[in-house]
Amino acid sequence: MYKRKVIAFAGLISVIVMLTSALVVATTQITRTNLTQNNIAQALLNEHILVSGTSYRLFKQLTDELIFGKDANQAEVRNKSAIIQQSIAKIIELEERQRQALGEEATQGSVEDTGALAALLDEIISEFRLVIAEQNRSQLQQREKIQRLLEVTIDNRFREAINTAVNRQSKVVASLNARIETLSQSILWYAILLAIFTVPLVFLGAHWLLSVLYQPLDSIRDGAEAVAQGNLNHRISRGFDAEFDAIAAAFNSMADELAVQRDKAQHSTRELEYQVSQRTAELTHANRMLQNNDKARREFLADISHELRTPLSIIRGEAQVTLRQTSISEEDYQSTLQTVLEQVLNLTRLVDDLLMIARAESGALRIVPRTLDIREVIESTLEKVQSLNSADTLSLSSEIAQSLPLISCDPDRIAQVLMILLDNAVNYGGETLHVNVRAERQGDAVLIRLSDNGRGIDADALPFIFDRYFRAADARSGQGSGLGLAIAKAIIDAHHGSINASSSPGEGTCFTIVLPITGEHRG
Repeated sequence: MYKRKVIAFAGLISVIVMLTSALVVATTQITRTNLTQNNIAQALLNEHILVSGTSYRLFKQLTDELIFGKDANQAEVRNKSAIIQQSIAKIIELEERQRQALGEEATQGSVEDTGALAALLDEIISEFRLVIAEQNRSQLQQREKIQRLLEVTIDNRFREAINTAVNRQSKVVASLNARIETLSQSILWYAILLAIFTVPLVFLGAHWLLSVLYQPLDSIRDGAEAVAQGNLNHRISRGFDAEFDAIAAAFNSMADELAVQRDKAQHSTRELEYQVSQRTAELTHANRMLQNNDKARREFLADISHELRTPLSIIRGEAQVTLRQTSISEEDYQSTLQTVLEQVLNLTRLVDDLLMIARAESGALRIVPRTLDIREVIESTLEKVQSLNSADTLSLSSEIAQSLPLISCDPDRIAQVLMILLDNAVNYGGETLHVNVRAERQGDAVLIRLSDNGRGIDADALPFIFDRYFRAADARSGQGSGLGLAIAKAIIDAHHGSINASSSPGEGTCFTIVLPITGEHRG
């Protein structure tokens, strides 16, 4: 775990810092102790030198007193004596401190020799006082005492004692200096070895820690940059420390979720675009249908106005002509009334067609179904049509299956549909028209096909021939109101059947009627 590695590295740094601190503290303590001891030793040496110099000056002044009288240089003698006593006392104090610091072995004889030196100084001063006091003796005796004092006591004993003390203290100072120098060298080498050991160790540890930290951070950074650029398929590799693996797992989970959300968003966008395109197509188609219906409605109103105006104009004209005549025969009245009746019947038929269309649109078209053989309806309708048209203009043929089942339908309405289809074929079929009527069973329905060899219907007009307000362009100059096929479709829909047409220009038209064998009908 990266946490343990950090703790281990911190522990290593702490150990190094503690060792360094311990070295600094120990060095400081030892250096302070050695400096204190060195100062004491140096002070002792200085005091011994001071005692030596002061003593010799004192001896000189005492010698002058022998020569010039006992009253000469008394103040200076007392001053030098006081200085020597102070130095001796200070030497004794410093030697005690030095013995406590260095031990009795390193300072052997120092305290004892100082006491002996102090006693020797007192002895020399006392001998000088004694010689001065005995100046009345013979010069020979006095000279011997002075010579013994100067040559034996001072030159030999005192010089040897003071030189011994100075040499001994010089050795102590040199030993302490050597110890300080050795300690300094040891500390220097210890610091160098510590630096040689710790600096590479710290550098390697820091490099190792940074490499351990940098690799997962670099991987996480690459992953973040990839996701920021939209590459949600990028995944951070695993195998690092637990902390970074947890971050990588969370990051990869986030990328997975983002990828899922992006896919959902893209799918939703595509679905929305598809729905919008579908809806747009539907709206475009509906708008086109509305435009076509509106156009058909306007044309229908114009055609209906024309259809209504023609019989009304004939009725008005016949009435006006008859009324203008002052005398008219019964035959003329009969002719006028016959014309008026025919036009009224045409108007009545037109109004009935419009009423049927209106009822079909409102779902109120009524049929009176009964169970019958559809063959009878087809054959009677064909005979009626054939009787109304000469054989020169219309040729009819039929193919009716022998095993047609009984169906429930309104025979008058079905006959009306057949009449509409045959009438359209006669009106728009051409001079030599042949119509074939075929009836057969197909599953649970009866299928009736009427096919002719007429002019056919344009492909652009074919989808709209059953619309209530649509009339083909080539049919506008023909006869009829243009409501026939809409009425036929309304009747078939009321029987829960279907009607459709297929046609190719110049190859004729085929109408297919499908009527269910059984089923409920609106009544």
